[in-house]
Amino acid sequence: MLYDAVVLTEGRYLAADETCWYTRQVHQEDNLVADALRRRGLKVARLDWADPDFDWSQTRSAVFRTTWDYFHRFAEFAPWLARAGRETRFFNEAALIHWNIDKHYLGQLADAGINIVPTRFIEVGDARTLAEQVADSGWDDAILKPTISGGARHTYRLKPEDTAAHEATFAELVAAEALMLQPFQRQILDAGELSLMVIDGRVTHAIRKTARAGDFRVQDDWGGTVHDYTPSAEEIAFAEAAVAAVPFDVLYARVDAVRDNDGRLALMELEMVEPELFFRFHPEAADALACGLARRLAA
Repeated sequence: MLYDAVVLTEGRYLAADETCWYTRQVHQEDNLVADALRRRGLKVARLDWADPDFDWSQTRSAVFRTTWDYFHRFAEFAPWLARAGRETRFFNEAALIHWNIDKHYLGQLADAGINIVPTRFIEVGDARTLAEQVADSGWDDAILKPTISGGARHTYRLKPEDTAAHEATFAELVAAEALMLQPFQRQILDAGELSLMVIDGRVTHAIRKTARAGDFRVQDDWGGTVHDYTPSAEEIAFAEAAVAAVPFDVLYARVDAVRDNDGRLALMELEMVEPELFFRFHPEAADALACGLARRLAA
């Protein structure tokens, strides 16, 4: 059967599990997108991106939604992306996905005039110790994480006196992958982190993520909570400008921002591979995504 669009998920979320609130939520979000696409007259399926039996030439497009295992399985994901990308059209496009997977893109956005959280990149094989890296930065409260990651994987909050306890982990990581060091943004503890959803170039809705008491990670994997949020005109303009600075066509993006330690809006991450877009807070945004995808297919 020839499809117009396949909504991509991962194997553990493919089947419904009514006993698990998280899986129910995943299905709710994916179904909002699939139903919006069907309302545009498109034939839609929902599949595991790693499905070994599906012929990707049998769909005109594939839209990344809940493929949240890709960074754990990157050795499989990268060649699959290349193979399937020759047979179907990705949203977002494959070139953008490659660009966005590695957070070195933050440096390019900074060069384009977007205010980012200050970032020092630590390249693979850097011989300096973690203590030396933190001392060189001059930051007395810093965040260390890989440039290719998600879900707060190997994300550590460090003060200079903490580095000794993390030296072995740091050495193992930097031998295999690039890392990034940033000053801890104090506003996260009080105001949380903003996520603004930009669909087809325009902010459709926003949420505020807050960490649980005693933690700094806002992801729900770590006990963070999500709240509906009405963005200001300044926040909307900032998010739309950040996406406009991307050198690719962007169907959807999540702009994660914070007030930095100087009180300015700053970009933390620009998520365009498989970001949670929180459609359950604003179902109309799924229609905006479907409209943008259908228009691109028609063109």
